[in-house]
Amino acid sequence: MTATAPARSTTGYAVAADALAVQYEQVTFDEVHRDVQELLPAAPARILDVGAGTGRDAAALAARGYRVVAAEPTAELRAHGQRIHGDRAVDWVDDALPDLPLHRRPGRFDAVFATAVWMYLDAEERRKATARIVALLVPGGRFFVNLRHGPVPEGRRMFDVSAAETVRLARTHGLRAVHRGERADLHGRADVRWSRLVFESA
Repeated sequence: MTATAPARSTTGYAVAADALAVQYEQVTFDEVHRDVQELLPAAPARILDVGAGTGRDAAALAARGYRVVAAEPTAELRAHGQRIHGDRAVDWVDDALPDLPLHRRPGRFDAVFATAVWMYLDAEERRKATARIVALLVPGGRFFVNLRHGPVPEGRRMFDVSAAETVRLARTHGLRAVHRGERADLHGRADVRWSRLVFESA
């Protein structure tokens, strides 16, 4: 399956995959998602990790008994994920927002994660992606979003997406905010901060 998201949204990731794999694995799922873990559905719920990178989150969720699909459009990052977390039952797929067709993984999900993904989509892509996420969630399903704020790394494509804008967009698609928080960067970058949002479908 060929990724359907614009190639520019993943610009720079293939050549930096080796370094990024080290960076991603330096922090844990528990550190990144500590404040929202009580909002996870009960295992063995079905969870989709969009922009899964090296599969850090997907593997942690699989270890807890969840049925996990990890969508990652960069082949080099998928390869690292399958190498690092090959002992976990993660279903890897080459797919991406905003279209995210998941042709061979039909059905809905109890939760969808988009960690450090949303700011790579422009305004129209975010609208399209939100509608797609809503279509993929079961009633009462939850959408977990981590937004990065700060300088754009050289060679990357990012947009300044606020938590408030994301909440408004989600609301127009019938998603209700059930958590909103902020945290410092776990890699110690003083000029980078993060918003943590969780939405629930009707």
